[in-house]
Amino acid sequence: MNTRFRTLSLLVAFAFALPAAAAAPKKDDPVVKPVKTVVSSVRYERDAAALKLFGGEEQGKYLLGDEWAKGTDEQRKEFVSLFHGLFAKIAFPRVRENFKSLEDIVYSPAEVNGGEATVDSVVFIKHPLKTQEMKLKYRLVKDAAAWKVVDVTVLGSSMLQDIRDTQVQPLLKQGGWELLLGRMRQELAKK
Repeated sequence: MNTRFRTLSLLVAFAFALPAAAAAPKKDDPVVKPVKTVVSSVRYERDAAALKLFGGEEQGKYLLGDEWAKGTDEQRKEFVSLFHGLFAKIAFPRVRENFKSLEDIVYSPAEVNGGEATVDSVVFIKHPLKTQEMKLKYRLVKDAAAWKVVDVTVLGSSMLQDIRDTQVQPLLKQGGWELLLGRMRQELAKK
């Protein structure tokens, strides 16, 4: 499963490799704030705080599709916990490494449509001879308490769609919930 989660690492490394003091459309924008808080939390190795700002249930529904409703409450809870654990284990260290090359980020105002929102941003990555610009789009959902980050699109590629299509769905088809959770447990247990 290690190779199955490499795409996750790559996308997240770009998606969250953002400086904490980035420019924002409004200082108190309640939609942009969770994105900035995730970035800051990852940057300063507060991974648990960052993970609290992810919409785990919404991610699970998307990743597992119709199988989400077929799982037990315990299976769904374990999936979210394992997914977030793998996410933090694989992606966050690489993100912290990328902070060394980042120059700035500019957020566009959030586009809100009911309980869903998107936030566009441009990340400026400083290279020895030039600065590279990378466009990112964050998708968020509003739960009962706050906005939660669900997905990131980098270079036109949805992080969740890629994970769903190349990792989660093949395992579900091969062996259902038990195989999926088993592989995730194994991967998370590796050092």
